[in-house]
Amino acid sequence: MKAKELRELTKEELTQKLEALRRELFILRQKMKTGKLEKFAQIKQMRKDIARVLTLQRERKNPTKREEK
Repeated sequence: MKAKELRELTKEELTQKLEALRRELFILRQKMKTGKLEKFAQIKQMRKDIARVLTLQRERKNPTKREEK
């Protein structure tokens, strides 16, 4: 999922998206342990998506002012 798409979501939608991504990551890790996961890159991508959502939540929670040089 792209950051541009995530920026259009509301706070509640971001929270729901984060929960869904974490559930999916849990399922992927279970599949990896049982040997049923075929594409290991999915785990890496899922972790990056979770990081994007967390970054956007933090940006909205603590907006900072950029200092111009």
